[in-house]
Parts: sequence; structure tokens; C-alpha cells
Amino acid sequence: MTDHLLSTDEREQGSIFAPKFDPAGLLTAVVVDAASGEVLVVAHMNREALDRTLESGKVYFWSRSRQALWLKGETSGHYLDALEIRVDCDQDALVIRARPAGPTCHTGARSCFYRRVESGDEGTVLVKVKT
Repeated sequence: MTDHLLSTDEREQGSIFAPKFDPAGLLTAVVVDAASGEVLVVAHMNREALDRTLESGKVYFWSRSRQALWLKGETSGHYLDALEIRVDCDQDALVIRARPAGPTCHTGARSCFYRRVESGDEGTVLVKVKT
């Protein structure tokens, strides 16, 4: 990885991985199940989380609420093994294809996206998705 400035064309079409972190030093990481394509979690990574993920193959994040680095699965044993990391066109977001070793959500759900938003006569409600 390199931090030197790239032209827009180099950033969008070139082969240099130069992630563009936001002013807080973060970029968005969307983790999907490599087998099913299901979105498991959306979180943030700082440079250290990204570096550790690349080095270890286990997915790390930066917790904005705790202001700390965390290895997904460190306490639960439900690690996310990174199989592929893709970067978007302007290199400020990642999609990580991973193999989950159990439920991804801290609630015990397979995915953090276990509820659907529905609008109806009673207003807007959340409905649990069957997995």
C-alpha cells in the first residue's frame, strides 16, 4: 500500500492499491459471505485494521464506539476468514468476501442484517428475516 498522491485515472484504473481513508482515518468495509453472497456486516477499518487483515487473513475492524481495534470473533470464536478483498473505483470502500466461522452479529444472528423494513397501515416496522 502506498499513500502517495495518484491522479484520478491512476486511482480509478491503475494497479496501485492506495486506500483513501476519510478525515477520521476510516474506510467502509462491507463483509459478504463468500459462499452465499449474503451481506454479513458493514463496519469500518483504519489503516491498522486493514494491514492486520491483509497480514493475517482474519478480518479486523476499528470500533468507533470503543475507539479500539478489534478482531472479529476474538471473544466469540466466530472469526471471519478473508478470502478476497475488493476495492471500489475511488478506493474509499471495500467489499470483503469472507468465510464466517459462525454467527456474525453480536446478537447471535447469522448476519447483522436480520430485519427488513416494511411500510404498511400501521406505519413503518421491522420484520425479522428468516434465514
